[in-house]
Amino acid sequence: MNQYIQSRKRKKRRLHISFPLHFFSPSCRNPPPPDFSLWPSVALIVTLQSPLQSPSNQDSKSPNLIGSSSRLQARSLTVRIATCSSTPTVLSCNQTPYPQLCTSSVGTSSGRLSFRDSAFRATMERVVRAHQLALAVDQSTMDDRAKAAWSDCLALCEDTISKLNSTCTAAGSSSREDAQTWLSAALANQETCLNGFADLGSSFPVQSSPFMANNVSESICNDLAINKASSGGAAASLGGGNRRLLSDGFPRWVSAADRKLLQSSTVKANIVVAQDGSGDYKTISEAVAASVKLRSGTSRYVIHVKAGTYKENVQITKSMKNLMMVGDGIGSTVVTGSKNVQDGSTTFQSATFAVTGDGFIAQDMTFENTAGAAKHQAVALRSGSDLSVFYRCSFKGYQDTLYVYSQRQFYRNCDIYGTVDFIFGDAAVVLQSCNIYIRRPMASQKNTVTAQGRSDPNENTGISIHDCTVAAASDLQPVQGSFKSFLGRPWKAYSRTVVMKTSIGSLIDPAGWLEWDGNFALSTLYYGEYGNTGAGAGTGGRVKWAGYHVMTATDAAKFTVGNFISGASWIPATGVPYTSGL
Repeated sequence: MNQYIQSRKRKKRRLHISFPLHFFSPSCRNPPPPDFSLWPSVALIVTLQSPLQSPSNQDSKSPNLIGSSSRLQARSLTVRIATCSSTPTVLSCNQTPYPQLCTSSVGTSSGRLSFRDSAFRATMERVVRAHQLALAVDQSTMDDRAKAAWSDCLALCEDTISKLNSTCTAAGSSSREDAQTWLSAALANQETCLNGFADLGSSFPVQSSPFMANNVSESICNDLAINKASSGGAAASLGGGNRRLLSDGFPRWVSAADRKLLQSSTVKANIVVAQDGSGDYKTISEAVAASVKLRSGTSRYVIHVKAGTYKENVQITKSMKNLMMVGDGIGSTVVTGSKNVQDGSTTFQSATFAVTGDGFIAQDMTFENTAGAAKHQAVALRSGSDLSVFYRCSFKGYQDTLYVYSQRQFYRNCDIYGTVDFIFGDAAVVLQSCNIYIRRPMASQKNTVTAQGRSDPNENTGISIHDCTVAAASDLQPVQGSFKSFLGRPWKAYSRTVVMKTSIGSLIDPAGWLEWDGNFALSTLYYGEYGNTGAGAGTGGRVKWAGYHVMTATDAAKFTVGNFISGASWIPATGVPYTSGL
């Protein structure tokens, strides 16, 4: 195994976990949740026991967990089960990945719901049931690392419930594409929960935990297949085929008003941040917190961050939608942090800047993690924001710099610096006209630009690198012959990454791509290249894996901004010229 793969391993720790006696006793389990199929809409109140600290979400690439407080407090989670619209049956259980599970879930449907809606409701019931059972688990004998991982799973489970609620309301063909995005994000949540424990190398019985024992992941996989078929295949075929870029290069879902903001030399801000006291607040975190109280509704809200180096870890939470953060330029407005796995953080929580609120836009800013190569996983920016845009921004780090966690994202005219897996995650993301700079790694390490995390063939996720430049950073240039560099390696079984019309420097190894671990995923991944130039662009010496492709123009068109991350249901721009194709 590669040296830098080995660097991710940690010493195994035995965790002694005790579940309450009633936990696995069928006769003593909590009462089953209500049958949601009988009601068009129902509100469910769940009381959650969680640490006072915010949960330390765990990604599958880092075994270290933040210690959580032993003090617990109750908080209420309100879940509204959305009304599913009626649709015709378009698929049988025999065509799903887990037909027996599908039959047991959908076969008893009263007939009032469509096949698709019955399947979605069954998944919702499984997730809610898993959440209820997880709350009953006795955490008193867990150590802090296990408690943190368990809290991650609870929080991710809540987010999955939210995603499934959104999925249930998706009706039209374009909304079915949205649903595929939300289902893909729900599956990413499951993977994150599972791998958080697996990476510990412990004896923790996670496969017997309610998160896994309730077949939630399998049920979501079935839903992905069903939703794809209900959409005529469009939901997972990378878009509807005719949606196009506008002439300014932004996706059509970027509204005319937002494009004006992005292209304007002066932006009228609602709040100004300045370290010298000349603004409304001195820190970004203070401004973000204030925006929640000051704004009304969810219309675009602009925060101007003046030039300066802001040493803080910023979180844009799920409730903070449609925020726009504008700096004074790359290298002028800098958000910096140094959290990392070596010092006790998780990869997920190591992010200097983390955003989950949908519709986020950042412009003219630098996000960096200064932990250094020796500290291993250390994220500069993590995004799970749907329909988000990062324009003229810079992301600096070493291992795991840019965490494109989930949902649809667009990066344009950005600079990304790193060494190992420094663009990674399970979003549907396009990086267009960006500079990707490979830095000098630690001795004996190999550089890998991407590590994409798609775990199911029906997920609509992947990394598309279009019209970019891949080159050596200044610290690597003098010694680039001493280190091997690759375009990516497969983090998950169906990892999907394409590189199109990009200038690839001579530092990229002729093989182009690197194995993760032996033959893992080599026949199920999708790696593609199209129309690239530069000394490292030749495909003659590329890997001979079944999953590697030298793409045609037709293949490549599926991964453009217009087809890969745009949907007919997203906010269209009207009356603006546009161009199509690559």
